Amino acid sequence: MSARTVAFNVLMLVERGGYASDLLLSRTAGLDSREAGLASEIVLGSLRVQGQLDFLIEHFSGRRAQALDPEVRIGLRMGIYQLRYLERIPAHAAVSESVELVKRARKRSAAGFVNAVLRKVHRDPVPFPDRATELSHPAWLLERWDRQYGRETATKIARANLAAPETYVRLPAGAPAPSAVELEPTDVAGCYRVASGDPAGLRIQDIGSQWIVPLLELQAGQSFLDVCAAPGNKTAQALEAGVRAVACDIHWSRLRGLKGLGCELVAADGARPLPFQRQFDRILVDAPCSGTGTLARNPEIKWRLEPSKLIGLHQIQVKLLENALERLAPGGLLVYATCSLEREENEDVTEEALGRLAGRIHRRTPGIDPGDGFFAAVIRSD
Repeated sequence: MSARTVAFNVLMLVERGGYASDLLLSRTAGLDSREAGLASEIVLGSLRVQGQLDFLIEHFSGRRAQALDPEVRIGLRMGIYQLRYLERIPAHAAVSESVELVKRARKRSAAGFVNAVLRKVHRDPVPFPDRATELSHPAWLLERWDRQYGRETATKIARANLAAPETYVRLPAGAPAPSAVELEPTDVAGCYRVASGDPAGLRIQDIGSQWIVPLLELQAGQSFLDVCAAPGNKTAQALEAGVRAVACDIHWSRLRGLKGLGCELVAADGARPLPFQRQFDRILVDAPCSGTGTLARNPEIKWRLEPSKLIGLHQIQVKLLENALERLAPGGLLVYATCSLEREENEDVTEEALGRLAGRIHRRTPGIDPGDGFFAAVIRSD
């Protein structure tokens, strides 16, 4: 199966609610590295600039992208992305493959239309009609970031989301680095940026994610509870400090990947009272969230998130934090964290659960700090 066929199939599944990174991981497993890279570039790149692509569809065709059948719309997005955004892609290949994909998707009657539109596409500058299109983000999301962060920072966040994120790996102290990869140290201990080479065999983990665990000030022998542990990267990082860890998540299926860590695993819904009589010296609540700090990595989120969803997430997050605080030992320390940029999921959660703002707030902002965006509140019990 070709890279473009895989990309088309993945984008169709994303249109129906799938997640691009997960789908690419499974669907590119049988491709060679070059083809897998092209499929990933087309999928994630076209999702990042989808707002621009849909405007360009209308610009070159005279028809609104949303009025087209999904198969036709995705074929055009892929074709325009290759023609205008990628170098070294032969124009004839981008056009002919896009036409064939639409035909194979049983939209043969639209093949002539797709061919005609793509043959009009050029690389000359096309002015975008508004800021939301230029930055390829929903207008409502930009407006809320303008209010919370200021227009300049909001623009930096949005522009950072249009670029492919850098790759970071976790390399605990004393662990050897493979010779096939060049790693650069960062200001987070044990976190390295992949400067070149293939990081296969290393634990890939964004710098923002690795930045959370040090806030817990872990020491050997402490009891540690990770309330929303899957997929386990932060639990594994915490174990480097020699803590006695319990990893908790809502379903056993989510905990399956943590079996090799050698810590206690407990399936429990953290939004309900936790099934522990004991208390813990350190607790991490890495809460499920909207993920708006990860839009460079998960660009489909910005096209499907609705403001109303933040209300439901807020309610779950408050319960998670309240229940975790019940298990925090006197003098203990809890970190509440999200990869969201939204106040409803961050400051508002800690204020409602604590009856006040958390004393220590930390933040990573895309476009200003390397890696994904994160929020962390450090809470110490009396």
